Amino acid sequence: MTASRGDQSGLRIYDSLLRSKRPFQPIQDGHVGMYVCGVTVYDDAHIGHGMSSIIFDVIRRYLLHLGYQVTYAQNFTDIDDRIIAQANAAGVSVDEFTERLITDWSRETEALNILPATVNPRATREIPGIVAMIASLIEKGHAYVSAGDVYFRVRSFAGYGKLSHRAVDDLLAGTRVNVIETKEDPLDFALWKAAKPGEPSWPSPWSDGRPGWHIECSAMCLRHLDGIVDIHGGGRDLIFPHHENEIAQSEAFAGHAPYARFWLHNGMLQLNGEKMSKSLGNIIPLREIIARGRAAAFRVQVLQTHYRSPLNFTWPGLDAAETGLARLRAAFAPVGGDTALENTSADERSVAELAGEVSARFHEAMLDDFDTPSALASLFELGRAINRAKAQRAVRAEIETAQATLVELAGILGIDVSAAEDSSVEDAAPFIDLLVQVREELRADRQFAMADLIRSNLLEKGIVLEDNPAGTAWKRRRDRAGRA
Repeated sequence: MTASRGDQSGLRIYDSLLRSKRPFQPIQDGHVGMYVCGVTVYDDAHIGHGMSSIIFDVIRRYLLHLGYQVTYAQNFTDIDDRIIAQANAAGVSVDEFTERLITDWSRETEALNILPATVNPRATREIPGIVAMIASLIEKGHAYVSAGDVYFRVRSFAGYGKLSHRAVDDLLAGTRVNVIETKEDPLDFALWKAAKPGEPSWPSPWSDGRPGWHIECSAMCLRHLDGIVDIHGGGRDLIFPHHENEIAQSEAFAGHAPYARFWLHNGMLQLNGEKMSKSLGNIIPLREIIARGRAAAFRVQVLQTHYRSPLNFTWPGLDAAETGLARLRAAFAPVGGDTALENTSADERSVAELAGEVSARFHEAMLDDFDTPSALASLFELGRAINRAKAQRAVRAEIETAQATLVELAGILGIDVSAAEDSSVEDAAPFIDLLVQVREELRADRQFAMADLIRSNLLEKGIVLEDNPAGTAWKRRRDRAGRA
């Protein structure tokens, strides 16, 4: 059932600025303006980019489910020092270099089942609006020209540091001053950079040059969201300085606050407990996940961690997510055979009744700051119940009612339970679950020989059993290339 809009929806969101949850109320009733910082297209996208995109895709999908019209803007930073250097190294123009990466990004996010943005503004196509905003900041005394560059005067904005909860003097204490710079204050940041010889440039009243990184997002929000930003999102690493600087220049330009009503930041991705970085040589390109046919499983893996928490990516974790996905898809598979009711007592809840309870828990979780781990857990509970009901040959109509609920709730999370990648395993999932249950009972009765026989026979069929304190999980056996 779709929740009502506005403050009646019950949706509560954690605001990074206030560091607390509060009821969601958009600026305009029934409409949400949402801006999410996109990629800087200087290299191939990695799984950290994919994780963040999935997170904000699910947030958008749930807002749509609640009945809101959502204008979703996500930018491309298509000009900066790294892009210029990489294009020069490749021997191509900046435009050709960035166009290829933007095309790759669009193809990869489509493979991840991410809804297309309402608008994808590019920095190089927003120059007139950026120049106009900078000119206004200079006129108001919040910015100044220095040798063709333009800098924002940080101390002119009294609220600087409110998002990162840092005092200006504390920031200065941690700043290494470059004596070559011609800034009034080491904390001041660039709004416009004069071009060096051979660099791409655009005309401005101050120099032929290009915009600084921070100003592009402010100008894009002004143009494409009419300055109405209900939700501004991005990775936790963007809180300072990027989002802090966005607030300063946007609110200084507008003359009022807030620039955004809610600030949402996702936790960072780790790889086997370590930070993923080029210096460590542990970057996993997003295309690798997709090429292995693991895009849908990766979405499940991401949603098993709350968006504000760090996600520790491991290949076994991805395997486990794929096993869970296979069970959901097995639950969706059509009911076969007759419709006789067997092995169900009169006082036992029907699977259709459980579906109603699961739906309520799902929405309770999602309304509480998009708690996808709890929402997904409720889906797995329903999937297990459907698979068990099918194995017990329960009433077809009740199973189909539960399946409809499963499809609806999974769809809200962007999970397509109808798109099977390996139907043979998914068809067998209810019976594998049943064998796992029988094996656990045999072990409890100390009939270890029979329990080991079940394990070995399943292994011959490519199914690996993993015993842990919480019970036994199963997954498909894969080779080192990730193939089943």
